[in-house]
Amino acid sequence: MKDYKLGIWVLTALVVGNMVGSGIFMLPRTLAEAASPAGVIAAWSVTGLGVLMIALVFGNLAIRKPELQGGPQIYAKELFKDGSKASVLSGFMSSWGYWIGNVAGNIAIVTTFAGYLSTFFPILTNQSTLFTIGSFSLKTGNFLTFLVCTILLWGTHFIILNGLEGAGKLNFIATATKVIGFLLFIIVGLFAFQKANLVPFVAPRYDEAGQTIGLMSQINNAAVTTLWAFLGIESAIVFASRARRSLDVKRATILGLFIALAIYISISTLVMGLLDSDTLIASDKPLIDAIQTILGAAGGKLLAGLGLISLFGSTIGWVLLSAELPYQAAKQKLFLPIFLKENKKGLPVFSLVISNGIGQIFIFSTISNTISSAFDFVIYIATLSYLVPYFIASIFQLKLVVTGETYGNKKNKKTDGIIAILATLYSVWVIYAGTADIKTFALGMLLLATGIIFYRRVYHYAAAAKTEKH
Repeated sequence: MKDYKLGIWVLTALVVGNMVGSGIFMLPRTLAEAASPAGVIAAWSVTGLGVLMIALVFGNLAIRKPELQGGPQIYAKELFKDGSKASVLSGFMSSWGYWIGNVAGNIAIVTTFAGYLSTFFPILTNQSTLFTIGSFSLKTGNFLTFLVCTILLWGTHFIILNGLEGAGKLNFIATATKVIGFLLFIIVGLFAFQKANLVPFVAPRYDEAGQTIGLMSQINNAAVTTLWAFLGIESAIVFASRARRSLDVKRATILGLFIALAIYISISTLVMGLLDSDTLIASDKPLIDAIQTILGAAGGKLLAGLGLISLFGSTIGWVLLSAELPYQAAKQKLFLPIFLKENKKGLPVFSLVISNGIGQIFIFSTISNTISSAFDFVIYIATLSYLVPYFIASIFQLKLVVTGETYGNKKNKKTDGIIAILATLYSVWVIYAGTADIKTFALGMLLLATGIIFYRRVYHYAAAAKTEKH
């Protein structure tokens, strides 16, 4: 079982499954709040092009630098002299921030699962008070949501411990089911699409102070949110060491991106045409509310069931990803060595326990927040955690082009250079748009800074390993 390798279809399922997770169910509401229909469609187009450039960078690096495994954050150490403090610090901090972002992203999926389960069990939204301590009141629905999220997280944990092959097959089945289900949703939605719901196509939005937000600012705001939909594009890269062939990693990344992009743009546009703006912004379950306008309550329950299957598969993929990241970073001497601990089936058991333990802390946000507000908070923090590794990977590709490393001749060098420049510019733009809100920026930096306390131990580990090597 330890020698089990992932083929192109399982890798593609990981990419699609991790991208088409909670975002497909919650983003239509978040985007409607951030931008008018014109802003939303423009944001999808810009993000799709930008992420395509990043995906091409990932795929190229997987082939040119197959020894650098574990995710895009690993490339940070290659920007500096091998074994230097700058190399270890950049590699570790990039891995730390990326890992925390993954854990947070997984919890966004888990909380969305609870939101869709409330279609079958309305008590999950019950607002009656269980008890009050001082100014804090615990609602029945919030408490039950907390329990559901906890059970899903640790249930997935034990499924994965039973072996990568079984977890991979479950993820593949769930991903195939949701792709088929979403195609049916698109076909049905086309018959009930109302152009009137997209009018006015270009309209202002307003901030908390009541100031008008124009179209370009709307696109900026929506761009960070749409990027959330594509987090997971690097899933195949993270599992490169477990892939049958490095070429499969690149192919799975590109194929997964195009499948996800088609699903996201189609469904996002359809939902805006099925629900008026006010209804969409107020919805905790936008896809279910949209399908109910066509098929009634039965359609809502059918889609909720599809959503639960989809989110369960995504949870498997993201928990796997969250545990694999520090494990692979530790192999590169860029994380605490204890994260190398495996079980008999070759799975990073210590990393899995710690990742889910931190995830459990994030789940406490459901105690005092609604599902939608908890989701919005998590996606902003998680998205910013991903942007730095994406930027680093693009810069590293530029470095290879400039130095000529891995390029025996000039073939592909110019094309790869253009792709790397576009990927870098896109990363910088979204980082700028995402950090415009000082509160979000501060929280993101705080999460990143928590890794500093472990840096000294990681550096000594890397230095000792280098000494042994020589």
